[in-house]
Amino acid sequence: MATALIIYASLTGNTEEIADILAESLEDNGVEVDVKECTSATASDFLDYDICVVATYTYGTDGDLPDEIVDLYDELEEEDLTGKVYGALGSGDTFYDKFCQSVLDFDQQFAKTGATKGAENVLVDLNAEEEDVKHIEEFAKSLSEAVK
Repeated sequence: MATALIIYASLTGNTEEIADILAESLEDNGVEVDVKECTSATASDFLDYDICVVATYTYGTDGDLPDEIVDLYDELEEEDLTGKVYGALGSGDTFYDKFCQSVLDFDQQFAKTGATKGAENVLVDLNAEEEDVKHIEEFAKSLSEAVK
């Protein structure tokens, strides 16, 4: 059975909810899932899983990474995740020019690790609505198919 680790950062609870929806969707696709809050995880934790996912929000007008996930972002640069499948998703606010910039930043950082992108990024405006849930379910299906 394929395994997945979702590491998330959430300030308002929106991204935690996205991570939970993804975890349930991956389980529905036959994947064993662990979910960790980013302050309780390191990038090397991904080495023990087939699917590596970061769910994050974007902070402020400049599209900054949340402070609590910067260490994970920096650590990723040191990891070799060749043979793994990755995905990035999260929440933002379309009010800002750099909508979901942190998700895009993690996507680029994962690409440097040698891992294979398993699904297109899911960018959620604030909290997950019905259409977003469908995108997260498609994201989960793509990730699970990528490891088979």
